[in-house]
Amino acid sequence: MCGIVGYIGTKKAYPILIKGLKRLEYRGYDSAGVAMISDSGNLNVYKTKGKVDNLTEYCSDKDVTGCVGIAHTRWATHGEPSARNAHPHYSRSQNLAIIHNGIIENYADIKMQLQTKGVEFKSDTDTEVLVQLVEYIMVRKNLALLEAVQVALHQVIGAYAIAIIDRRDPRQIIAARKQSPLVVGIGKDEFFLGSDASPIIDYTDKVVYLEDGNIAVIRLGEEQKQGSTAKGGVKVLSILGKEQQLKVSTVDLNLGQIEKGGYEHFMLKEIFEQPECLKNCMRGRINVEGDHVTLSAMIDYRERLLGAKRLVIVACGTSWHAGLIAGQLFESLCRIPCEVEYASEFRYRNPVVTKDDVVIAISQSGETADTLAAIQLAKQKGAFIYGICNAIGSSIPRATDTGTYIHVGPEIGVASTKAFTGQLTVLTMLALCLAAERKTISGELYRQMVKELTQIPAKMEQALKTNEQIAHLAPIFTYARNCLYLGRGYNYPLALEGALKLKEISYIHAEGYPAAEMKHGPIALIDSEMPVFVIATRDRLYEKVISNIQEVRARGGRVTALVTEGDTQIQKFADHIITLPDTLECFQPLIASIPLQLLAYHIAVCKGKDVDRPRNLAKSVTVE
Repeated sequence: MCGIVGYIGTKKAYPILIKGLKRLEYRGYDSAGVAMISDSGNLNVYKTKGKVDNLTEYCSDKDVTGCVGIAHTRWATHGEPSARNAHPHYSRSQNLAIIHNGIIENYADIKMQLQTKGVEFKSDTDTEVLVQLVEYIMVRKNLALLEAVQVALHQVIGAYAIAIIDRRDPRQIIAARKQSPLVVGIGKDEFFLGSDASPIIDYTDKVVYLEDGNIAVIRLGEEQKQGSTAKGGVKVLSILGKEQQLKVSTVDLNLGQIEKGGYEHFMLKEIFEQPECLKNCMRGRINVEGDHVTLSAMIDYRERLLGAKRLVIVACGTSWHAGLIAGQLFESLCRIPCEVEYASEFRYRNPVVTKDDVVIAISQSGETADTLAAIQLAKQKGAFIYGICNAIGSSIPRATDTGTYIHVGPEIGVASTKAFTGQLTVLTMLALCLAAERKTISGELYRQMVKELTQIPAKMEQALKTNEQIAHLAPIFTYARNCLYLGRGYNYPLALEGALKLKEISYIHAEGYPAAEMKHGPIALIDSEMPVFVIATRDRLYEKVISNIQEVRARGGRVTALVTEGDTQIQKFADHIITLPDTLECFQPLIASIPLQLLAYHIAVCKGKDVDRPRNLAKSVTVE
């Protein structure tokens, strides 16, 4: 969703804020803005529509002095993308400025109440309502900023991560969070704020992850009082004002992971990182002999996991596609009923969830609002919650009973690639652990599968060699307005994922379908103008997929097929062939995902699209 950056210290704030915004631009890029208290004591707010580069150009002739400031890059919810609706927002007196990630659900009621009291609004956003409310409380009740923020947050309903500064007190930033991530960085005589750690790690590796309902008071030059739990100039309180224990964590993040490293786009870099990422994902979990999987969660909660009568997977977007593949794995290998649910629908249909269920929540960011809400519902019903995510210290790991990190490193490209294969790898390892413990597969098959899983990174390297071929094919498909992706079995969810990637970054409409279902409607759409991508790797459904390809060709369709090396049959029917190394049927999506990601990438590049920052999307969806 939106990206938040803050700085207070002895350095000039502006360059730090801008650099931080660029790091967080993947979270939203509809507009951007900064607020700084200048050397002369003015509260200067500058904001523009569009990306951070637009903001820097706008600020080129502005007063950007000052050692305290907050900044924001926006993904629009309330109010169209515009400079007027961009953050930060002034209060009525222009003494206060605020930035916000989240949604204030009752903003309309509060706005109406404030308008009746003479407060005028300059934007259409829910965020401006909050800063106007804080100032109104300060004036009306004669309260300090912290107290006014506490009172205001009692009145709002919704999710938020906020930071607020006051022109009259340039040595302080107040921040708060509820259901939206916020991190405080602790340096030497300086402090930082970020939606995640990426804008902070250049300066310090010491951070505090704010918990839900926390308010952070960051004050420069504040000495730690005896008996206080504060760290230097950082104090964390509950909304009720009770001081909280400060938990300082060390961030283990490589700067090279959040730079392009010579690639044209983050997405391409992250596609090519996948072999190494999966090695990291498996490291310490699969033994050196490559014949045994160990997950700490399986050790610590063995009885609870083995006692599950049913598994329920909740996720959104690409994570849901990983869940669909995993659902087949759990049922096939572990013989446990498994349901795969959109997290965004799960909580609203009064689902039947019991204490005998294990709910597996999947999220790259660990902050997906719908998935967090699904977790809370399942916990209320007594289910055991297993989290799978990438972002260490995020909300989902803290909300679940146990879980596993995928350890693929920061994913900056908005269209998920390495997180998808990382999630699928962890889910596969979990399925193998459960199957071995439940004795639902033979020891021989178990060892064969574990061994083959360790070979997947090398086979991904082979799949990446298709990049040049795909780059040459891509211009053929730029004309398309619609595309169809077909697969069966484990490859059906991959067809959904391939279609999603194309939609996300090229803006070509695409649909994924089970290949057999094509003739139940979508076949009416097929003609020579509609590219059809078929995942036709060799498996138990191979002959049936060949029949589906022939059905497409009989209607004039143009087929691009992903096939297993050595295939001689499908090339007779397909217009284009992309060859992939052989593997076990259930592992095929890990390898076949590579050319589908590359296809989407190169088609989007040919169309001149911004693949790392596709329109209307954000990396982390922290609102419902």
